[in-house]
Amino acid sequence: MQNNENEVEENDELYEHHRFIADKGQKPLRIDKYLMNYIEGATRNKIQTAAKDGNIYVNDIPVKSNYKVRPDDIIRVLFTHPPYEFLLVPENIPLDIVYEDTALLVVNKPAGMVVHPGHGNYSGTLINALVYHIENLPVNSNERPGLVHRIDKDTSGLLVVAKTEEAMHKLAKQFFNKTSEREYVALVWGDVQNDTGTVEGHIGRHPKNRLQNTVYEDESQGKDAVTHYKVLERFGYVTLISCKLETGRTHQIRVHMKHIGHTLFNDERYGGDKILKGTTFTKYKQFVDNCFKVLPRQALHAKTLGFKHPVNAEFMKFEAPLPEDMELCIEKWRNYIKHQKEFDN
Repeated sequence: MQNNENEVEENDELYEHHRFIADKGQKPLRIDKYLMNYIEGATRNKIQTAAKDGNIYVNDIPVKSNYKVRPDDIIRVLFTHPPYEFLLVPENIPLDIVYEDTALLVVNKPAGMVVHPGHGNYSGTLINALVYHIENLPVNSNERPGLVHRIDKDTSGLLVVAKTEEAMHKLAKQFFNKTSEREYVALVWGDVQNDTGTVEGHIGRHPKNRLQNTVYEDESQGKDAVTHYKVLERFGYVTLISCKLETGRTHQIRVHMKHIGHTLFNDERYGGDKILKGTTFTKYKQFVDNCFKVLPRQALHAKTLGFKHPVNAEFMKFEAPLPEDMELCIEKWRNYIKHQKEFDN
């Protein structure tokens, strides 16, 4: 009886770090392989160690790494410490603050900075910096201080942060009601056919690669998403475009542009780090590789952000210039096409 009591006490000290419910159509698959598709940055060795230590549960029962996941299984990964994303350590990280008052601040986030702590990124995030610089930030529905919206780690650009409960509520409402204004600049593969266009398509998790999202033709799956695009400059093999968002789904521009055949330049997760358009000449391959080195991330920048101030309702609009890595890459393409035209003439 004493052993059972100890087991209960030990379980009481475990914290849930990940939770997944297997799809109804899930085919039998080893749980270590399954979790590698779900947990970003996790290695098979770490997952196997977690299973060996009794930290992986399926339907509330600990399982080994060779357990075969089945439809509707409830999978939980538990550890003895709280998830690191809830242990927010203030860090003195410089911030590029574009605007600040008592209710909010607008930050120009550099590429490479994660917005909030999560698996594999427990320090150096925007939130670590924010809680150092500002006391008593309000939390959003996901318990993340100050965050009204987010952008991906390797996307640069503007974010608004709420400093009061009122600001959090009113700004979040604007994003939900699609009254905020967001414009991104992206470099995409291929020569975009129309000067302007709109991509509509429900976005949800990719059924096979859970680290990607995808567009579903069946509107009962995923969430509605609308992206308006406009061509800014053409370089033959790639196109510089502006994208305005009606909705704010995870990876929305990256997913929508891939869906219409124009994957973002050097977007590794969605296949844009390969030569998708162009010639087979060695010099061209060297040129593209040099562009990848200059811009070692997806070519996406949150350039414009507009919203009504949560206190006085005044419409505010901010712009962040393209960062140096994107400017250098775009200039390389300009020169390449210019010299090619001169050669053709």
